[in-house]
Amino acid sequence: MRTDDAPALLEAYRSSADMARQGTVTTLDQAREQTAWLLSPERRATAIVDGNDALVGLVAISIDEENRSGWFFYWLHATHRGRGSAARAAAAVADRALAPSAAGGWGLERLELGHRANNPASGAVARAAGFVHEGTERGKFLIAGERLDVLTYGRLVGDPAPPHEALPWLE
Repeated sequence: MRTDDAPALLEAYRSSADMARQGTVTTLDQAREQTAWLLSPERRATAIVDGNDALVGLVAISIDEENRSGWFFYWLHATHRGRGSAARAAAAVADRALAPSAAGGWGLERLELGHRANNPASGAVARAAGFVHEGTERGKFLIAGERLDVLTYGRLVGDPAPPHEALPWLE
């Protein structure tokens, strides 16, 4: 991800009402703040780009250095969903995050994520990226007056990496 991705990030947030669960980004200034937050040292934010090198999605990790773990999250612009790019990108980022530093990885040992139970597409991305369902947080979120469960997943350094189509990785 780059600092000049803020306009594309704003466009992605405007692409679908469900992007609001990723945070509040309704103005360019908020998009710039979100971009700065994503680019802070305690995070790794990897852009998913289209053929024109424009940001259309994101896979990111909030790093807990002390525990060598990270909170994993992802999203895609609404017009780019359903093509498998989130799953392939998530698998590639998870592989890099769990690889040893000596091998060019980030040296993490555990990744975790959660998604609303009524969002099966997010669960499909998690499973395709090698995450294992670990549990359900019952009634975790209160959204529009309704309690919603959150499904939690984890991937450990020793878990088998899923087979996936390699993606180009640009630093």
